[in-house]
Amino acid sequence: MTPPGSQQQPAAGGAGRVRRRRVVPGFGLSLGYTLSWLGLIVLIPLAGVFLHAAQLGPGELWRIWTEPRVLSALRVSFTTSLAAAAFNAVMGTWVAWVFVRYRFPGRRLFDAMIDLPFALPTAVAGIALAALYGPNGWMGRWLEAIGIQVAYTPLGITVALVFIGLPFVVRVVQPVLAESEREMEEAAATLGANRWQVVWRVILPGLWPAVLAGFALAFARGVGEYGSVIFIAGNLPQVSEIAPLLITIKLEEFDYAGATAIAALMLLLSFVLLLLINTLQSRLQRTSSGRVG
Repeated sequence: MTPPGSQQQPAAGGAGRVRRRRVVPGFGLSLGYTLSWLGLIVLIPLAGVFLHAAQLGPGELWRIWTEPRVLSALRVSFTTSLAAAAFNAVMGTWVAWVFVRYRFPGRRLFDAMIDLPFALPTAVAGIALAALYGPNGWMGRWLEAIGIQVAYTPLGITVALVFIGLPFVVRVVQPVLAESEREMEEAAATLGANRWQVVWRVILPGLWPAVLAGFALAFARGVGEYGSVIFIAGNLPQVSEIAPLLITIKLEEFDYAGATAIAALMLLLSFVLLLLINTLQSRLQRTSSGRVG
C-alpha cells in the first residue's frame, strides 16, 4: 500500500520506485521563504545601517569611533552588559535548579513572576529601580550609609540589566534541567562521587550549552537596553552614559551620520562577541554529545 501523502511513479530505467510527496513544502521552498523573511526583517535594515555609515568614509568613521565620549559610552554599555549577563548566568542557573528540583509552597507563583520583566515596560522598571536604589530609596539610603552608591553609577546600570536579563537564563536552562537524566546522577553517587563531583562532572557538562545560550541572550538584550537604564544611570558623559542614549542624543541633534556610525560599531562589536559565544557553545555541545555517546 502507498502511504497517504505519497505517490508511486515508475522510474526512467523501468524499475518501480516510490516517490514520496511531502505534505509540507520541500527544502527549496522553505529555504526561500526563510531567507526572504529574514532579509526583509533583519538583513535589509542592518545593511542600511552599514551602507549609511560607509558613506562617511574610513577617516570620518575612525574619528567618530575614537571620540572619548563614544569610547566611554561603548565601554560602559559592554562592560555592564557582560557583568550582568555573567551574574545572571550563575544566579539564573541556580534559580532554574530550585524550580526544577524542589517543590515548595508558592513555587508556581514565583515561577510566573520570573517572566514579569518581559511584560513590564522598561521605563517603569527603570523608575522603580531608581526609586529603590536612589539616595533616598528604601535600599539606596542604607547602601550609601556604608559607602556603596548604586543609582547614577555603572553599578546601577548593571542592576537594571540584571533585572531585565534574568528571565532569559532561567527560561533557557530550566527545560534542559527538567529533561536531564537523574539516573546518571544516582549512578555517580553510587560509585562514590560526592555532591560537588556530581554537579561538576555529571550535571554541568550537559548544561553548559544552555547556560551559554542564556548568557548570550541576556548580553544581547543588555547591550541594546535603553528604557530601564536611563532613569537609574544618571547619564553623565564619560561616567554612566550608555551607547544607546548617546545614539539618541545624536539623533535629537540631527547628527544622523554620528548616530549611524556609533550604531554600526555597536553592531560589529556585538556580532563578534556573540559569534565567539556561539562558537564556544557549539564546541561544548559537541563535547557533551561525545561524552553521552
